[in-house]
Amino acid sequence: MKYSQLGHSSLKVSRVCLGSMTWGLQNNQHDADEQINYALSQGINFIDTAEMYAVPPSPDTYGKTELIIGDWIKRHEEKRQEVILATKIAGAGLGWIREGKPIDKSAVINAVEQSLQRLQTDYIDVYQLHWPNRTSPHFGKHWHGMLDLHAVSKAQQLDEMSNILEGLKVCQDQGKIRHWGLSNETPWGINTYLHLCEQHGIERPVSIQNEFNLLHEKDWPYLLENCVNEDIAYLPWSPLAGGLLSGKYLGGARPEGSRWTLMQRNGLFRDTQYSQQATAAYQEVAHEHHLSTAQLALAWCDQVDGVTSTIIGATSMAQLKENISAFDKPLPPEALAEIDTILKTYPVPF
Repeated sequence: MKYSQLGHSSLKVSRVCLGSMTWGLQNNQHDADEQINYALSQGINFIDTAEMYAVPPSPDTYGKTELIIGDWIKRHEEKRQEVILATKIAGAGLGWIREGKPIDKSAVINAVEQSLQRLQTDYIDVYQLHWPNRTSPHFGKHWHGMLDLHAVSKAQQLDEMSNILEGLKVCQDQGKIRHWGLSNETPWGINTYLHLCEQHGIERPVSIQNEFNLLHEKDWPYLLENCVNEDIAYLPWSPLAGGLLSGKYLGGARPEGSRWTLMQRNGLFRDTQYSQQATAAYQEVAHEHHLSTAQLALAWCDQVDGVTSTIIGATSMAQLKENISAFDKPLPPEALAEIDTILKTYPVPF
């Protein structure tokens, strides 16, 4: 396993981050234990979760993933310091989480305390803002006309962001979080937080996680350049595009128990004619080079300049082993050239 510096922090994280959002719905405690133990045996030291999980989110599954991880931590206290644990505070919009209200100082302080209790630990290595208070161009909202850019009050956003930073500083001063990061943010969001941190003498964000994959590379190169020059770790989530890049949903297939058979809060916006065609083309390249489609997609993500650690997830041990093995060796130049041709043919398939 290879490791990278987590932004400007002193933390060294594995190039593979174990995602956990299926634990508590598609996976139970036993499944999670197996996944964590196997991941650690392969050198993975980075686990990502969120108060909102499991996914799809619901009042019944809220907090269950953290509880599962906490159960594992309680039984493996001696391994806690070996694990870099990241979790996230949910933003506005979910009525069962703080009545759907935006993130503010008190929400941060209370949510950190509740996550610590569920995780059965006294500190969180990286505490992330799951999504900004304003609507950002993520989850299929990146197309023209889907956002009213002038509807956002800059002054209000600055006030809210400063207030959030106050809450993060309280938690850092108390030793409850070591570092903090962003998720589903934009270059403006990153740079605004950087300026506010400098103004208020608060630690800068150490990381950002956004969706990034062969079907959705809109952060290249602008946001990634921002991260590299500001020493912010870039952590791709959904490197398989919600499972589409595994090839299992080609031709309208819906394997029993798969994520796309569950209720999707944001709909199956990734499932388009062009994303199907692009995935089929990637599958041909993968098979040509004796890889699964998922392995091709993950190996590609790992070699992108500026990527620090790729967040993977699995519902079975077979999937987990397949996914982790994708990081064993780089893709050959021939495969990268073929991938580049497909990327140019289908630059924004969803």
